[in-house]
Amino acid sequence: MSDEIRQAFAHPEERAGLTAFDPVPDRISLRDHIALADIGAFQQERGHPQRLRFNVVVELQRQPATETDDVDRILSYDRLTEAIATELAAERLNLLETLADRIARRILAEPQPLRVFLRIEKLDRGPGALGVEIVRSRADIGTADLAAEGPRPVIAYLDNATIDAPDLAAKLDALQAAGAPVILAVGQPDLVRPATGHAPTQRRIDLLEIEQNAWRLAARDPRCVVVATRTEIDWAMKQGQMVVWAPSKIVLDAHDGPKNAEDGLALAAWLAGEIGAIRLVTHGAVTIPADCRVPVDRA
Repeated sequence: MSDEIRQAFAHPEERAGLTAFDPVPDRISLRDHIALADIGAFQQERGHPQRLRFNVVVELQRQPATETDDVDRILSYDRLTEAIATELAAERLNLLETLADRIARRILAEPQPLRVFLRIEKLDRGPGALGVEIVRSRADIGTADLAAEGPRPVIAYLDNATIDAPDLAAKLDALQAAGAPVILAVGQPDLVRPATGHAPTQRRIDLLEIEQNAWRLAARDPRCVVVATRTEIDWAMKQGQMVVWAPSKIVLDAHDGPKNAEDGLALAAWLAGEIGAIRLVTHGAVTIPADCRVPVDRA
């Protein structure tokens, strides 16, 4: 086991031909990540945060992401740092071994990893680095119940009158004051919509018009950061950042997505159901879709 861990952290040439998987899996790594933690079994360690150094190597199922350049198809590096931060914040631990196992399990809860190699070192306990090294795979542990539930957002739909209103900032303040992550959604601008008479191209035009309106909202308030991918949405929710949804990518990628791409509120209601939103908040005189799967509040 120690040889296998050493090979995992070694230069790729050293591990060539020594992997347990065929074909040789891809890998991503996090090197020399430093975090403070109150950890340790000795009394003198309690209440005195010390530096921990994390090195992580994850072997991955091969994905076609490099062909499509699609961030939603890969394991984001943020998932590695989030796994570390989440377990450090969960509770005080005595043992690095326990921390390492929990971090590895959290990473393996993602769909792409095959194995996780993890080294954690204490940097403030002596003249050198004291640490543990582990390897965990899907074969070692069950991961069905490991996926941690992320924060549940509020989806807020803003009609054009709300976007243009002088009290827009106050409305955004009120949304943020509720404490949940906020994803803003908009409809099409009040312009004449181009008509192609061709359903696939019309769908794209409808979605792009909504995205133009998203950027118009972004110009009204610096908090309104436009995002297009699920990865960006997940990251923003965990950071407590307000975002505006540009729907084209997620809608077009969905196997069973919403049919009416010209109705921004219907798209917002669909997204709310897909990501488990707490509720959908609507601003303006709008008609709630009959198939909305989350509670609706009219602002």
